[in-house]
Amino acid sequence: MTAPFDLIVVGAGMAGISAANKAVGAGWRTAIVDELPYGGTCALRGCDPKKILRRGAEIIDAATLMRDKGIDANGLSINWADLMRHTRGFTDPVPANAERELASNGVATLHGTATFTSPSTIDVAGTVYEPRHVLIATGARPRPLGFPGADRVIDSTEFLHLDSLPRRIVFVGGGFISFEFAHIAARVGSTVTIIDRGDRPLRGFDPDLVDLLTARSAAVGVDVRSRTTIDAIDGTESGHAVRLDTPDGAADIDADLVVHGAGRIPNLATLGL
Repeated sequence: MTAPFDLIVVGAGMAGISAANKAVGAGWRTAIVDELPYGGTCALRGCDPKKILRRGAEIIDAATLMRDKGIDANGLSINWADLMRHTRGFTDPVPANAERELASNGVATLHGTATFTSPSTIDVAGTVYEPRHVLIATGARPRPLGFPGADRVIDSTEFLHLDSLPRRIVFVGGGFISFEFAHIAARVGSTVTIIDRGDRPLRGFDPDLVDLLTARSAAVGVDVRSRTTIDAIDGTESGHAVRLDTPDGAADIDADLVVHGAGRIPNLATLGL
């Protein structure tokens, strides 16, 4: 058993890092652990890289809206590979910078999977600790998809690491992740479909605003299929065949890429709770 900490924070995203810095500033012996690079979803795999991609899409959209109003948008396009390299210029330094700041503040930085071995002990990569407190800040992960062929679906993290964007993309789920990525992909030039099982996408958002968004989506070529579920995804010579159950019966969509945007659940599976 190692020397005790007052607090071990499990999860080195923005919430966990903030808590660890505040705790050590209050005089607590503090450690933080993550099995992934430090920085968390927002800085590495979500909000921040997405904003850079979105900015590229916004430039294309603004130029298109100004066509015949003094702006010639002919030939304007997104080079996805260059845009991704630009994005990584922001995200790649984050883990080392976050860990360096934590260490300089006096926080012990640990790496590996954290699993409770008893109500008072936690194992981190084979070393057992007995802290006075544990703060769980592990965030969320994509919820499991229950249809055959779900292993063919990539998640949003993988989407943000694509070196090229394929021509035909299907997004599973009508949430904000699907809509944000779908609009980016449409501006790049992909043919995009969103599959949503509900009567209206983006449940929980203002219905009038959602209606405006769905109309705008259709205008830029995003095909939103409501009251539609996926029965299965099969492999084909050219990609994937997405088998659908629609209000009008069975239907298929051919896709080069299928992306998970159907919600997230707490990321607790490895904690042994």
